[in-house]
Amino acid sequence: MTEFQRRRTELMRRIGANSIVILPTAREFVRNRDVHHPFRPDSDFYYLSGFAEPDAVLVLAPGRQQGEYALFCREKDPQSEQWEGYRAGLEGVVTDYGADEAFSYAEMDVVMPDLLAQREQVFYPLGCDQAFDQRVIRWLSQVRNQARSGIQAPLSIASLDQHLHEMRLYKTALEVGTLRRAAQISAAAHQAVMQTCKPGQYEYQLAATFQYDCQRQGAQALAYPSIVGGGENACVLHYIDNRDRLGDGDLVLIDAGCELDYYAADITRTFPVNGRFTEAQAQLYELVLAAQQAAIAHVKPGHDWNDPHLAATRVLTEGLLRLGILQGDLDTALAEERYKPYYMHRTGHWLGMDVHDVGAYQMDGDWRPLEAGMVLTVEPGLYMPKDDSKVAEKWRGIGIRIEDDVLVGTNGPEVLSQDVPKSICEIEALMAT
Repeated sequence: MTEFQRRRTELMRRIGANSIVILPTAREFVRNRDVHHPFRPDSDFYYLSGFAEPDAVLVLAPGRQQGEYALFCREKDPQSEQWEGYRAGLEGVVTDYGADEAFSYAEMDVVMPDLLAQREQVFYPLGCDQAFDQRVIRWLSQVRNQARSGIQAPLSIASLDQHLHEMRLYKTALEVGTLRRAAQISAAAHQAVMQTCKPGQYEYQLAATFQYDCQRQGAQALAYPSIVGGGENACVLHYIDNRDRLGDGDLVLIDAGCELDYYAADITRTFPVNGRFTEAQAQLYELVLAAQQAAIAHVKPGHDWNDPHLAATRVLTEGLLRLGILQGDLDTALAEERYKPYYMHRTGHWLGMDVHDVGAYQMDGDWRPLEAGMVLTVEPGLYMPKDDSKVAEKWRGIGIRIEDDVLVGTNGPEVLSQDVPKSICEIEALMAT
């Protein structure tokens, strides 16, 4: 709990005295009838509390005499626990989760106005949950109605993002260790998929192999629905149908990662279904790999967020001109972004508790400098539409993306997902075993 306590202390220092944080966890959602989706706590909530039960609200009130950290949660209920599992209860969130004071979730409407009284500013994620927004507004109205009794109500509601998401952007050694392990688990699962892939299998079979291997190694869940696109399906960026048969001679793109202790991995590999690249496939693949290597080289202090993207697009554009897919000179092609029909997304995103993690990409209108402790993905690709008559037929229907998870280290990039083969010779050798 030391890590969570440190985070709460730092956040209270940032928001200042006479402020209050109200942060509910995620809701449970019904899948169908009386079956719920597996519950996952809100990332911001868990980042500060380490508490993974539903029906919980975290409150931080700097300087409060009765305790700065209060947690609303479900009470112990032996009958409910018989059916649904253990609850920490009011005593448990104090002894096991570091809360200074605990309240029943059921009594929140009674207690919360008292916690808001005499506070100047409320930090709360307004707009994320309309029903909870209305509760917060009612509490504020109740406090305002006590003005003639000398009770001061908060004057404003502010977003936590600029404080909390800045904290989450810089990973501690403990967080990096978890991200590294999530990447290692996912890397082993990617290798298992490569080794078992054969023509005639279905995309969903590869997805099942990946999920099995991740959970076999201890991952609690997938970080996102796996993308397994064979042939032209690889040209659909967020393809998740995963239902088609894998053809001999096609490539298959797998974008998949596990979630370990609420931290995500996000890795993509593209490889031949039959274990051997064709000449055309190899030419495009080597181009994407060169673009990724150029981008990773810029993931270090002294560069900004956009530098890896610029490096990748330059290499891709040079290659597309060399292969005759694009025409003209390099500078003009880059200035006019002629690569965009074949590479239409950015080269990466922040990675952490969320697969598309929090944190600003620009500061004061400029791209953000990269600093040690940040973690991001690097994922260039090429997607050649099957019906694009502007390119030679040998390129059509080929989709390739190569993605790794990269830590900005003090002295340069550390590829957390380096255990997954990505050179042509390494992939073909692994698939031949």
